[in-house]
Amino acid sequence: MTTPTVTTGTLRVPGARLHYELRGEGPLVVLVAAPMDARSFAPLADLLATDHTVLTTDPRGIFRSTVDDRDRDATPELRADDLSRLIAHVDAGPAAVLGSSGGAVTALALAQACPEQVRTVIAHEPPLLDLLDDREQQRAETEEIVETYLAGDHVEAMRKFLAAANIVMPEPVFQQVFGGERDAQQIADDDFQYRHMLRPTAYWQPDLAALRAAEPRIVVGIGEESGGQLCERTAKALAAELGIEPTMFPGDHIGFAGDPVAFEPRLRDVLRGN
Repeated sequence: MTTPTVTTGTLRVPGARLHYELRGEGPLVVLVAAPMDARSFAPLADLLATDHTVLTTDPRGIFRSTVDDRDRDATPELRADDLSRLIAHVDAGPAAVLGSSGGAVTALALAQACPEQVRTVIAHEPPLLDLLDDREQQRAETEEIVETYLAGDHVEAMRKFLAAANIVMPEPVFQQVFGGERDAQQIADDDFQYRHMLRPTAYWQPDLAALRAAEPRIVVGIGEESGGQLCERTAKALAAELGIEPTMFPGDHIGFAGDPVAFEPRLRDVLRGN
């Protein structure tokens, strides 16, 4: 496969400068996460760009998307407004939007606020804690994660984060991934995530009536390997509230990054309505 040309740009929006990338030609597909940046989607974007225009972006406050005020929360509403402005800027909509994790919450907020800009929203494992019966316990665990980070122990905060998400990682792998030295950008991104993105995302309450009545098609995605994990529970809860069946995708919570070659055909099927 020929690697597509990537066009990068920066869009000034209220309170931020958004880094974005465009590939390919055809119907617009937006790939978005939070707090993960555009690099995580690059292999999948390359595969889709053979017959789609693919837009990826770093969420505000993360990596190349800078904010004017780093003490302001990056709420789903703000991030949805950012996506709306990006879609208008590239002038290739309406878009199909695949949002993963916090990006799934962003995509749902976009469907509520700007339904005319999206034709399909695929919310892949959105961590919407308030949809769960044990929401109070989940909020308490989230507060403990943030407090641990603010106390200066980012490694233990991540350990608690994975435990709350019911994601099992062998200790040697955990130490290899999270126990090493972080560069200045990683430190800044982690800080912004824990202080200003995690709680607004996890505690966001969707307007379920608006989503049920929304013009865009709403798809709730779950990884085939996410059984028993927190975001499988939240995704199933959202699908039940919307009266739809979850749609299964290869891989786990970040299957799009772990094996994009396996993920792409399933995504194409969903984009076609299958």
